[in-house]
Amino acid sequence: MEDMNGEYIVIKAKAQGVQVIGLTRGQDTKFHHTEKLDKGEVLICQFTNHTSAIKIRGKATVLTKYGTVDTEDER
Repeated sequence: MEDMNGEYIVIKAKAQGVQVIGLTRGQDTKFHHTEKLDKGEVLICQFTNHTSAIKIRGKATVLTKYGTVDTEDER
């Protein structure tokens, strides 16, 4: 059973085609889930026993309990 008390983050796409990639815990870090967001869409993500990191590609705003971060799109 996954830990339902994991921290949450909010990702808001500021451009079309923002990719959100969930990465696994353990000896070998692997991609386990991907989402593609359109401009203005919001995704709420949770860190769990299975998800140790979240990678974001594209222009987005990320809100956490530690503050807000804007990604830079270098494409």
